[in-house]
Amino acid sequence: MADMHSTTAAAPAVIRRADYQAPDWLVPDIALDFDLDLALTRVRATLSVARNGDHDRPLRLDGDGLVPLAVRVDGRPLDEAEWHLEAGALIIALPGGEHEVETLVELAPESNSKLMGLYASGGLLCTQCEAEGFRRITFFPDRPDVLSRYSVTMAADKARFPILLANGDPVEQGDLDGGRHWARWNDPFPKPCYLFALVAGDLACNADSFVTMSGRTVQLGIWVKQADLPRTAHAMQALKNSMAWDERVYGREYDLDVFNIVAVADFNFGAMENKGLNIFNSRYILADPETATDIDYDGVEGVVAHEYFHNWSGNRVTCRDWFQLSLKEGFTVFRDQNFSADMGSHAVKRIEDVRILRAGQFQEDSGPLAHPVRPETYMEISNFYTATIYNKGAELIRMMALMLGPERFRAGTDLYFDRHDGQAATCEDFVLAMEEGGGIDLTQFRLWYEQAGTPHVRALLSHDPVAQSVELTLEQMVPPTPGQPDKQPMAIPLRTALFDPATGAHHGDELLMLDEARQSFTFAGFASAPVLSINRGFSAPVIVETNRSQDDLAFLSAHDDDPFARYEAMQQLMVNVLIGRIGGRLVEDDAVVAAIRHIVADPTLDPAFVAEAIRLPSEAYLGDQMQQVDPDAIHAARDSLQRKIGADLESLWRDVHAGTKANGFSLSSAAKGARKLRNAALHFLVASGAQDGPAIAFDQFSEADNMTERQAALGTLANGASAQRVAALDIFYNRYSADALTLDKWFQTQAFAFHPDTVDLVEELGRHKDFTLSNPNRVRSLYGAFAGNQWAFHHRSGKGYRLVADCIIALDKRNPQTAARLVPPLGRWKRFDDARAALMRGELQRILAEPGLSKDVTEQASKSLD
Repeated sequence: MADMHSTTAAAPAVIRRADYQAPDWLVPDIALDFDLDLALTRVRATLSVARNGDHDRPLRLDGDGLVPLAVRVDGRPLDEAEWHLEAGALIIALPGGEHEVETLVELAPESNSKLMGLYASGGLLCTQCEAEGFRRITFFPDRPDVLSRYSVTMAADKARFPILLANGDPVEQGDLDGGRHWARWNDPFPKPCYLFALVAGDLACNADSFVTMSGRTVQLGIWVKQADLPRTAHAMQALKNSMAWDERVYGREYDLDVFNIVAVADFNFGAMENKGLNIFNSRYILADPETATDIDYDGVEGVVAHEYFHNWSGNRVTCRDWFQLSLKEGFTVFRDQNFSADMGSHAVKRIEDVRILRAGQFQEDSGPLAHPVRPETYMEISNFYTATIYNKGAELIRMMALMLGPERFRAGTDLYFDRHDGQAATCEDFVLAMEEGGGIDLTQFRLWYEQAGTPHVRALLSHDPVAQSVELTLEQMVPPTPGQPDKQPMAIPLRTALFDPATGAHHGDELLMLDEARQSFTFAGFASAPVLSINRGFSAPVIVETNRSQDDLAFLSAHDDDPFARYEAMQQLMVNVLIGRIGGRLVEDDAVVAAIRHIVADPTLDPAFVAEAIRLPSEAYLGDQMQQVDPDAIHAARDSLQRKIGADLESLWRDVHAGTKANGFSLSSAAKGARKLRNAALHFLVASGAQDGPAIAFDQFSEADNMTERQAALGTLANGASAQRVAALDIFYNRYSADALTLDKWFQTQAFAFHPDTVDLVEELGRHKDFTLSNPNRVRSLYGAFAGNQWAFHHRSGKGYRLVADCIIALDKRNPQTAARLVPPLGRWKRFDDARAALMRGELQRILAEPGLSKDVTEQASKSLD
């Protein structure tokens, strides 16, 4: 394996979108022959190469840590004078236009701790090639605009690797001497090498089938370890639902005869959409009531859908280059969000998606790592698998769909798929298809792809009682971001309504287009001042500031007929109280208590929506509302309001908690909503300080027949210092210590806890016998969760910063991708007081001073210091 590390932390080379050039050589076909073994695998690759255009440049095949054992061209062995290695790539000067090039290399999958290329996981051999992992398997032009037809032959010990899977459809298989066997797979659809996949191991299959809209039968398989087979039913149903939904909503039918999914324990990402052979992090496949929460069930459903939808939005139409990553990811996130909304509650799903966007992407947009949805430069492409690419990218698609309407948006997507099927496309190609298919001018809208930063919209409503009209004045500003100090006005679609506070009726639901720095809109027919409901449904990913009073917000929280706007009013009501108190002002909180009482008592509302509406804004979200984040003041204010709500409504929480207890487990929307509301009630009840609160939480923990209620009770207890806390943590560990995915919850719960000693507990957990740096899920469950715990991570001592930096340094030597994802929380130092900022900068400098630092971490840490 090549050492990706340099001897110093000097900045890696910058790749620029403006420098894109078409590939010099194409590879129409590739045949791969694998002799598989955990310790030593041999890979023979036979490439048909074709010169692309009129030039005399040599063939360049990317490689990372590969040494060719043999090189042949058109069947003739080349001596070492006829080829050379340059920055890991194999360079061969070739005459003419077409050749057959064959290489032979050896790999050591067992020692591949980076989990890129071909690696071992729990006795399995599997691959991860996105973004640039294929070059760790064989020499190849590793770029997404080189599309090839793949034929893959695998040979291995039959007892150790009885199942041999690859992309496409199975062709033939057979036995070999010495207890070995072989299998051949063929994928007839040209694809980029990042979509290549291979899995070999001892696996059991949950087999099913799906009949497509044209009448073809597709064989489905979810492959896992035998013991995990009972936990795959939900994933299989999600797959079949996804296939039917994509046919119904987008008219897209699956194209191969086989669709396989494999779950592996060690995986850097959530899952990978390899053509016909999706490889998943096991946390997004395995689910049963004993070990999976409702959030886990939803995660399985959403990720299975996401990877399946990539078959068209990513595989059949792929990216021209990695700057276009949101072309496939933003569009596919939008698709999976709408699928999940159709499978459950549209209102709750929208709230969840916006909360994720604000927690991840808004923070990204306001920090040193801000970048456009279509970036202009990168050093390491793995660092650009970000909330901006995925979640903000999805919001761009959502805005276009809103502006076009369902029929015209479908016409645009049909045009996009039909026009670019089998091609490597760009974000501009997608926007152009929306323009032509939907009949709309998106010239200004393209700025959303080009400009980083979250737009701020100020909305001021003024009433003229004489003219009986109101004027809504909108102003927009996009803040400076690294490399983009000055911004142009964006095209911002804002769904808006005006409510009569006396009757509760509203004046329309209009889509206003804000496309200038300042615009005014006038509405007639208002004898009295109305209440403004704006950015309904979160129609644009912007931060809205209004002159609405607490009374206005209380009215909307009770009467707005748009679920997201109602939720938003409730949240803003709470934010205003909390920010005021953090700033030392006494802001009346009775309106918050009254609004919560009202919304909980409304029998017409979905309990899941109620649970979302009464949830206090997170400490991180409150920090985002401040010029300078004060973690201690935020925690104190939020804790105080939480105790107030708990104490003032204690009897209500007792009734809700008792009234939502179920007799048995169900995944129905009603049952999931009841569990969500019950857990919210428990949280407030314990926060009230009620003497029997910990005992009630422990009873729920002990009696629960599902992980949703068990983990919620554990999390509530973990915030305190009761005897029940210690007992529950011990019981949970002893019950699940042999189940890696569920044990991750034990680590995560403690890392997230609002406990005074969390930073010390995390340090201890880092030395726990069950903690390991070799499994990305375990690292994320402890250090990733801890870095998201604002109060604990930003402990005044700086100990939290040091713990995460130590993890980054140690992990970088094993798995740079996972290590790099822990850097951004340290990069927000500018938002904190001077003492904390100096401590965070010190840790970033210490990371950068580490010898042999990877380019993954170097890019993140160096940019974070700017």
